[in-house]
Amino acid sequence: MENYKIDSKLLTENAELLKALSHPVRLCIVKGLLEKGSSNVSNIQNCLNMPQSTISQHVSKLKTAGIISGERNGLEIIYKISNEKVEKIIKALF
Repeated sequence: MENYKIDSKLLTENAELLKALSHPVRLCIVKGLLEKGSSNVSNIQNCLNMPQSTISQHVSKLKTAGIISGERNGLEIIYKISNEKVEKIIKALF
């Protein structure tokens, strides 16, 4: 194991990414966005049948983790997946 070198920065980044995905609601949001391509919080809320405030909290965590990004379209924000690694993870899981 002499050639085994740990890149602690990469390990930390990947661990944070997995932590952000580790909640069932966030996993569902990301999976849904991958399937639909993009969506607003209202559509996500209807799909998950949860209060909009709960969805918004989860969306905020996904944005902070760099998993999704939002683009303003008038009064609504359209969210989409913005991390290629996440696409691969979700496809591997489902």
